[in-house]
Amino acid sequence: VQLQASGGGLVQPGGSLRLSCVVSGRIVSANDMGWYRQAPGKQRELVAAITSGGSTDYAESVKGRFAVSRDNAKNTVYLQMNGLKPEDTAVYYCNARHKVLGVTYEYWGQGTQVTVSS
Repeated sequence: VQLQASGGGLVQPGGSLRLSCVVSGRIVSANDMGWYRQAPGKQRELVAAITSGGSTDYAESVKGRFAVSRDNAKNTVYLQMNGLKPEDTAVYYCNARHKVLGVTYEYWGQGTQVTVSS
């Protein structure tokens, strides 16, 4: 399974970005997918997740501003980020996880930089 993340960039506070994560090697809906971020000097944290069943969950800090979605036809997961704040600045990673016979398999994309600054 390979994950290719894209869509990061420099945006002003209050702006929007949409991150994409293209999944190859396994159909996206067969995985629990997550978006994580890591800011300099901080631990990687879960931002948003969408399960194989389509349930979503968000970190408290992004609720109401970020939305995770999935396009099965494109085998892609998205993270729509609105109302961006300087504290959202981080490298964002997509993650895929699935279980086979009780064994958890986990995969990471390469990360895409999001910088929120005026």
